[in-house]
Amino acid sequence: MSQPSPDVYEQGRGMDAHNAAMREIRARKDRTYDPREPTRVWIDEDNTPGGVYQSLTIILNTGGCRWARAGGCTMCGYVAESVEGGSVTHEELMAQLGACLDHEREQADGESGLVKIYTSGSFLDEREVPAETRRAIAETFADRERIVVESLPDFVAREKLADFTDRGLDTDVAVGLETATDRVRRDCVNKYFEFSDFEAACAAAREAGAGVKAYLLLKPPFLSESEAVADMKRSVRRCAGVDGCHTVSMNPTNVQRHTMVEDLYHEGGYRPPWLWSVCEVLESTADADAIVVSDPVGHGSDRGPHNCGDCDDRVQNAIKDFDLRQDPSVFGEVSCACERTWEVVMDHETAYSAPLVR
Repeated sequence: MSQPSPDVYEQGRGMDAHNAAMREIRARKDRTYDPREPTRVWIDEDNTPGGVYQSLTIILNTGGCRWARAGGCTMCGYVAESVEGGSVTHEELMAQLGACLDHEREQADGESGLVKIYTSGSFLDEREVPAETRRAIAETFADRERIVVESLPDFVAREKLADFTDRGLDTDVAVGLETATDRVRRDCVNKYFEFSDFEAACAAAREAGAGVKAYLLLKPPFLSESEAVADMKRSVRRCAGVDGCHTVSMNPTNVQRHTMVEDLYHEGGYRPPWLWSVCEVLESTADADAIVVSDPVGHGSDRGPHNCGDCDDRVQNAIKDFDLRQDPSVFGEVSCACERTWEVVMDHETAYSAPLVR
């Protein structure tokens, strides 16, 4: 990977020490990727304000999140999967889209009502996805029910979203807010914007007739388990109180390659969150004025959110059930002896760099 470096856009944002460390870590990447192949594509089900849809999730391979190329977030390794050189052409992105549609035809039960498009950066950043490509994608999916596009708050603008909403397509912007606590977002995640910027993005989305799906991060580095859970409970409710934010998706941290979290993990200074913590947050915020969901990536693995290993799949199934039905009683149907261990961790773990249980 070419050595990441900040450009004018990133200068003076985030913590300089974090950015310098992250640039060194990201430079270890030694793989290259085909600009005509998407990073990932899969079929799933999602709960939305319009109901539960079969969903087509697309992760386009772009030149990478511009903030990540400056150093970026402590837990995010997606830029390591981006195309070398910092840009991908319209033609290459459309080839990726064609591959995703081929996958849907082969794997899905008809066309998916919901399409989710991510870039592991900002779909609305025209350095990543040119305006020509954005409009072509809007035309391609104009006959679907709903679309979700990913963006940092900076790039959320009415005229960009109008490419979708003017076609009568229900449109949502997925914003990686991570936490409603500015200090945690700055010091633990190394994200430069504030909660007020998220509120402004929600207002811009409303002007275009679009909604917002807030993405939160359970247990970034430098928080204990109990601190992380408390932060998520506050953050879910604060997001739900913002006009236009109708869905909150809480992502438990997983240990991705070429990240600061991975370095801490290998030194014994980080454990991914317990799945019991996911259940605790979802159950306690089930009455929030928003759809609250979670999709623990890598559940049950050492590098992903996990419990003891025996109950992980059962707890994951309960979380998925809650996502679709929003019924917190599902969590009363799963139990394991390790829940007592988790309770001890919640009560007694106070140092972020010394997890009581790996």
